[in-house]
Amino acid sequence: MPRPHSNEPRLALLPIPRRSCRFGRPMSHVFRGQECAGSHEEDDKKVRRREKNRVAAQRSRKKQTQKADKLHEEYESLEQENTSLKKEIGKLTDEMKHLSEVLKDHEKICPLLHCTMNFVTVPRPDALSSCLPR
Repeated sequence: MPRPHSNEPRLALLPIPRRSCRFGRPMSHVFRGQECAGSHEEDDKKVRRREKNRVAAQRSRKKQTQKADKLHEEYESLEQENTSLKKEIGKLTDEMKHLSEVLKDHEKICPLLHCTMNFVTVPRPDALSSCLPR
């Protein structure tokens, strides 16, 4: 029983349009077991094409995943190499600072630097021996 004061519109019962197969025959023939000529072959082609497409899509996704995995492994390797190189840079910088300090300390006491004959191209062996560590 319809509501007298309802604001909802009434839905009219419209006839459902009849669908037809590809050859213009009503689909009712298909439901009765009478198929349109050639539709079975076309359905098989569609099924085969969809199956091929599905397999191709799976292959594509698998290839894309493998490529992403390979890039991730390369990234991890490069990160490790970068970390290692940074550590090496730190060690070499520390060594350079230490050697610079040692050189400065040595320059203060080195007799060769204070020698008046420092323009001699061939240093004397006895002068060198005094500078070398024992």
